[in-house]
Amino acid sequence: MTYTPARPDPKAPTVRINLLSDTQTRPTQGMREAMAGAEVGDEQVGDDPSVNLLCERVADLLGKEAAVFMPSGTMCNVAATLVHCRPGDEILAHATAHIIAREGGAHAALGGFQITALPGSNGQFAPEAFRAALHPRTRYQPSQTLVSAEQTANIGGGTIWKKAALDEITEIAKANGLATHMDGARLLNAAVATGISARDMASRWDSAWIDFSKGLGAPIGAVIAGSREFIDEVWRWKQRLGGSMRQAGICAAACTYALDHHVDRLADDHANARALARGLAQVSGIEVQEPETNLVFFKPDGAGVSGKAMVASLRQRGVMLAMMDGRIRACTHLDVTAAMIEETVGLVREIVRNT
Repeated sequence: MTYTPARPDPKAPTVRINLLSDTQTRPTQGMREAMAGAEVGDEQVGDDPSVNLLCERVADLLGKEAAVFMPSGTMCNVAATLVHCRPGDEILAHATAHIIAREGGAHAALGGFQITALPGSNGQFAPEAFRAALHPRTRYQPSQTLVSAEQTANIGGGTIWKKAALDEITEIAKANGLATHMDGARLLNAAVATGISARDMASRWDSAWIDFSKGLGAPIGAVIAGSREFIDEVWRWKQRLGGSMRQAGICAAACTYALDHHVDRLADDHANARALARGLAQVSGIEVQEPETNLVFFKPDGAGVSGKAMVASLRQRGVMLAMMDGRIRACTHLDVTAAMIEETVGLVREIVRNT
């Protein structure tokens, strides 16, 4: 077992249709020009104007007092738990949440936190499940200090938490002395799909962040927002974790460009995801979860092809997808066109037919 990412196989066919993840996007020409022309300073001493502008934009977008630019969404989550909690504390989150399933045990390794996995369908726990998991504060049990929700729920199928559920969770948390944290990796996908602003969704949450390297198409970066006191403490951890940068305005300019040009177009990704799901559902034996945003999960086993075999066969035809949680995940993004979706469905039909 090695941890270093494997280099691409030079003998493999060229990837023509990349449905692996929305992290696979390439900066557009306009974004590259914005980066090249960015005004920069030293972010670590607070005088990079492009970084400061981005943080002001995101704080306003999420309805918070302040924000800070981070290299990744993982660092946003890690810094948030390190600020909200103390060693030995308990965090509550869905069993498939990023902080449990996708961040290498960072919260336990760096903070000494216990994360309790809450059950629930489609990557979401019900407010009642959260309430049922709370326990009295005694010396026999860890202090429950934080509840986290992931909007949208990745492994749940890119599903969107209802605002009423989000609000009820925060009410329960406040009544029981817990802080609240929203992992907003694809929060703007949820906002575009529902018409509910990111500010409204995150309004009652103590901390929230958005990722720019997924559907928004920037090459790097995320921004976390909260109270001024909270962000001040996040800065302390940003420095400790090695996330404090220098002329980061070059990257921040890409994120600001994304806010100006790539938010409304997320609706195109959602439309392509629905088209892909419809096409796959028409292939006998393929089980498809109806997408709510830009993620399509499906199982071809009923058509006589295992998920791994389907992924491998599509890769040989220049289409890249991923296995995730025992299913195939296809992710639409700004580098995926409607024509690519149609071609992918045709290739799936061909593979099933030839099985």
